[in-house]
Amino acid sequence: MSLIVQKFGGTSVADNHHLFNVAKKVTDLHSKGHDVIVVVSAQGDTTDKLIKTARSINPNASKREMDVLLSTGEQISISLLCMAIEKFGFKAVSLTGWQAGFLTDSCHYSAKISKINTERIKKELAKKNIVVIAGFQGIDENEDITTLGRGGSDTSAVAVAAAVKADMCKIYTDVDGVYTADPRIVPAAKKISTISYDEMFALSNYGAQVLNERSIEAAKKYGVEIEVLSSTSNNSSGTLVKDIPNLPSNHISGISLKNNLVKVLISDINQKTFSENIAPLLKNIKIENSLKPVGKTSSGSTTFVIKEEDLPQTIEILKNHLKDENQIFYEKNKSEISIINLFGSYNINTASIVFQALSESEIETEMVACTNNRVSIIVPSSYAHKSLNIIHSKLFEEDNLI
Repeated sequence: MSLIVQKFGGTSVADNHHLFNVAKKVTDLHSKGHDVIVVVSAQGDTTDKLIKTARSINPNASKREMDVLLSTGEQISISLLCMAIEKFGFKAVSLTGWQAGFLTDSCHYSAKISKINTERIKKELAKKNIVVIAGFQGIDENEDITTLGRGGSDTSAVAVAAAVKADMCKIYTDVDGVYTADPRIVPAAKKISTISYDEMFALSNYGAQVLNERSIEAAKKYGVEIEVLSSTSNNSSGTLVKDIPNLPSNHISGISLKNNLVKVLISDINQKTFSENIAPLLKNIKIENSLKPVGKTSSGSTTFVIKEEDLPQTIEILKNHLKDENQIFYEKNKSEISIINLFGSYNINTASIVFQALSESEIETEMVACTNNRVSIIVPSSYAHKSLNIIHSKLFEEDNLI
C-alpha cells in the first residue's frame, strides 16, 4: 500500500461535472488500497472574482484581510469535493490549511511554509478517510490566515507530500504532462516522459504554466517526485519530474512563453547608473534586464522588460526620481520566448538558429539574452504564437545540430 498525494487545480474542480470527475479519480486510487491525500485549488476563476470584489470595495485593502477573503475559495472546493466523494460511498474529511497543520511566516499574500504539523492528517488517514486539504493557505504564529501566492496549491501539495513522506505527488492539470512547448499553441509539441527538477524550474520561471516554481524548489529540496497528469483524460502516462544526475550536454528542455510584457527605455541613463541608483528603487518589481536590445541603440540609455501589471508603479517611481519624465519611453504588447538549455556553451548556436529562422519569416527580434541556461528573445505579442511554432519546428522537428 502506498501513500499518494493528488493535487487538482481550479479548472479541474470548476463545476459539478468536474468535481465528480475528480472524485472518481480519487476514489479509484483509494479503491486500490492506497492512502490518499488530496490538495485542491479554488473553483475556476473564483480567486479572480474575489480579488475584483475586494477592489470594488477598497482598492487598498490590507493584505491580511485579502488573505482572509481569498482563503474562502479553497474552503468551498474541499467541502464540495468531499460531498462528491461521499456520494460515491467513500469516507472523506475536508481540512483547511490550518486544520491540516500548515504553519507559515507572516508575509501575507505570499507566505512561505515553515512547518507542517501532520498529526491531524495522520489521524484521519488512520480512520481510512480520504483527506482533502485546502491548498494555497496556512496560518502564522499569530493565528492569522495566510496565503501562499499564485500557484500556491502546487507548493501545498509538494510540501505535504514531503512532510508525510508520500510515495508520490501527482499534480493534475489541463494538459496531460509537460511538453516541449505549450501544445495548445504548438500542435507539434512533444510530450516529455521525464524531466529534471532544474529543467522544470527553468521552464516554469520563464513562462511555462504547468507547475509553480516554488513547488519545484521544494520538490528538489526534499526529493519529492512529481507526476504531471491530465485531470480530464484517462491516459495513465504523464511526465515525471525528478532528479536526473547526468543530462546530455546538448539537451534542449523545451520552449516557454511569457505574454503581457512591457519594454521600458530610459534615455540619458546608462546601465551603470541604472543599476546603482534606479534598480534599488524598483526592488519590489520583477525586472528582466539581462535582455539586450537588438540593433543600434544609444550607449547612454537603458532598456528593460517588466510585466504589464507593474507598469503604473514603475512609471510612478521613475517620474519621482528622474529630472525629466520625457526620458521614459515604453511599448506594451511584448512577449518573451525562452529556449531552455542548461548548458550555456550550446546557446550561442541555438540563438543563431532562432535569429535566422525568424528573419526568414520577416519577424523582428527586438531583444535577446543568451545566458548559461537559456536563450530568450522579445517579439511583438502579435507574432508570439507564430514565432513559437517556427522556433519549435527548427529545434525539435528538423535535424539541427544544436
